[in-house]
Amino acid sequence: MCRRRPRRRYYEYPRYFFTNKSDDIRALCGAALDLVGVEWTTLARGSDPFNISIARKASVALMDQHIGPKY
Repeated sequence: MCRRRPRRRYYEYPRYFFTNKSDDIRALCGAALDLVGVEWTTLARGSDPFNISIARKASVALMDQHIGPKY
């Protein structure tokens, strides 16, 4: 009997990252995103917050509208 290899599905979607080690700079970025209605989250390396991530479809569309698409 021949085993079928499982198909790998790739899912791509646009997203934005803002990386900065300064808590103050990340706070300013987050405040600006809040003002225009962009939903964002903070990602950490270990216990150290490092990135601001914008991945929700509506928020990415809003970023594209304000600053233009990344591609």
